[in-house]
Amino acid sequence: MIVQNVITHLEELSPLTYAEEYDNVGLLVGNRKAQVTGVLVTLDTTEGVIEEALKNKCNLIVSFHPIIFKGLKKLTGHNYVERIVIQAIKNDIAIYAIHTALDNVINGVNDAICRRMELRNKHILIPQKGTLKKLITYVPKSNLVKVRNELFRVGAGRLEHYNKCSFNIDGKGTFEGNVTSNPTIGSQGAFYENAEVQLSLIFEKHLEKNILQTLFATHPYEKVAYEILSIDNHNHNIGMGMIGELPEAMEELRFLKFLKQKMNTSFIKHSKTFNRKIKKVAVLGGSGSFAIEHAIKQNADVLITADLKYHDFFKAEHNILLADIGHYESEQYTKSLLVAYLTKKIPNFAIILSNTDTNPIKYS
Repeated sequence: MIVQNVITHLEELSPLTYAEEYDNVGLLVGNRKAQVTGVLVTLDTTEGVIEEALKNKCNLIVSFHPIIFKGLKKLTGHNYVERIVIQAIKNDIAIYAIHTALDNVINGVNDAICRRMELRNKHILIPQKGTLKKLITYVPKSNLVKVRNELFRVGAGRLEHYNKCSFNIDGKGTFEGNVTSNPTIGSQGAFYENAEVQLSLIFEKHLEKNILQTLFATHPYEKVAYEILSIDNHNHNIGMGMIGELPEAMEELRFLKFLKQKMNTSFIKHSKTFNRKIKKVAVLGGSGSFAIEHAIKQNADVLITADLKYHDFFKAEHNILLADIGHYESEQYTKSLLVAYLTKKIPNFAIILSNTDTNPIKYS
C-alpha cells in the first residue's frame, strides 16, 4: 500500500475537480509513492494530531481541513502551520486534505448530518453548475451496442436517478483515408460511406479521461470522431448542502432539543421561534450563511449550519428558523464517514479515527 493507493480511493468518493476554486485540497505534504504504515483520519491537522500519528505509527494523515491554505513563503516554525509542516516533513508523514471536495458530493459531509438527523427524501440544496459534459460520437451501427455498453460501464449516461441514458440517431458517415491511413473499413484513397449512429451521452466532468480512454479502446475506427461539450445543466449529485424531511413534524423547541442530542452539542445559536412545526430541514456543514436564501426558496422550515454573523439572523424574518450549531460541531462526524469508507475499501489495514480534540473554540 502506497500513499497514492489511498488517494485513489478517496478521490473515487470525492473527486478533487469538485472542490471550490478557493480551496487547497489534495496531497499537501509527502511523497505519493511512499509506503503507508497506517492512516490517521482527522478533522484538522494540529501538533497534537502529528503526535498521535507518531504514537500510532501512521505516516499518512487524511485531514478534512487543509493545514496549508495560503502560500507558504518560508518554514521557520514561526506559527502553528509552519511548525506542523516541519514536523510532518521531519517524520516522513504525508498530509492529504479533502475539504470542499467532500462538501460537494452527495454522500459527503452534509449527508452525514442528514443521517444523524434521520432525514428522508434527501437531495442537494444548491446543485453545482458547470460539472456536466456531453459526449457526441459516431459509431458504426454494428458496433453501437458494444461501444455504448462500455461507456455506460465507466459512468457515462448517468442522470440523477437514472443510468444508461443516451440518445441515438441513425445516419451515414463518410471518409476517405490518405496514404498514411490504416482504415478499419475500406482502403486507402477510396471514398467510403457507412451506416453509423450519432451517440450522445452526458457524464460528470471528473470521468472525462476514463470515458475517452474507453471510447478509443472500444471504437473500431483508427481515428474516432467525437465532440466534448460543457453544459450548464445543474448536477443534482454535486453541490453544497442538502435538504430533506423529518419522519414527523416537531415543535420548534422540541426540534432544537432533538438537534442538540443528535449533533452532540449543548450550545445552539438560533433565530427567533414562531411556534410552528419543523418538517423540512436544510443542512450545510461549516460556514453556510450563503445558503439562507436557497433554503427559504425551497421552503425549508430550518437551516442547520455554522458561523452565522449577527446580521445573518435578520435574514430569517418570518420565513425560516436558522440554527447555528458551531463549525466543528457541524463537521465532527466527517472523520467517521471517512474511516468507514476507507475501512471498507482497504480492509485489514490500519485506518485509525483520531481521538485528538481539534476544536479551537471552547465554551464556559
